[in-house]
Amino acid sequence: MQQIIDAVKAEFPLYQPDTFKCGPDNSCIGCPKKLMELVDTDLCYWQYQIDRGMAPSFDELNRFGKMCKNIRRALVRNGRIPA
Repeated sequence: MQQIIDAVKAEFPLYQPDTFKCGPDNSCIGCPKKLMELVDTDLCYWQYQIDRGMAPSFDELNRFGKMCKNIRRALVRNGRIPA
């Protein structure tokens, strides 16, 4: 799980100044702002769990990985990260 968290932090623009702002022209497909908030919330939760020594189950790993994959696809579609 820590490897997935580190990969997401490296690839997603989580803490850049314009990350949590809506686009001025409303041309977004899905809301990148809300998607990034969702990823940030789950990242914080799992980092806390790992720091406490709680290991995720396979299903939780799968769900988190799938969510990150889908959000990455949406961010690429919106031009927030390169393909």
